[in-house]
Amino acid sequence: MGVTYIEGTARGPSGREAPARFLVDSGATYSLLPTEVWQQLGLEPTREHTFALAGGTMIRRQISRYYLVLPQGEDYTAVILGEPGDEALLGVVTLEILGLVLNPFSRTLHPMRMLLA
Repeated sequence: MGVTYIEGTARGPSGREAPARFLVDSGATYSLLPTEVWQQLGLEPTREHTFALAGGTMIRRQISRYYLVLPQGEDYTAVILGEPGDEALLGVVTLEILGLVLNPFSRTLHPMRMLLA
């Protein structure tokens, strides 16, 4: 499996924006913004959650909401407020909210096909 990055713009509640380069991580549930980005946007924590890392380590992180703009779509979504050293991640909850899926062969994002009943 290759590594996929995508450029996006994060927007806070006051309208302040910051560019971010996200690692598209289909194994991550939530997206994450690095400290310098979410502080620049003026995001405030709304709750805290415990997460299990791939190696089994448990960590607690604050969560907030922000507006994410990608070339393929945009919407409000939950985001983990990263700590120093954390890298921007784009997780599956954000991908689903934006109606996107990761093609693992081409390492690109595509619109999700919806099944209509």
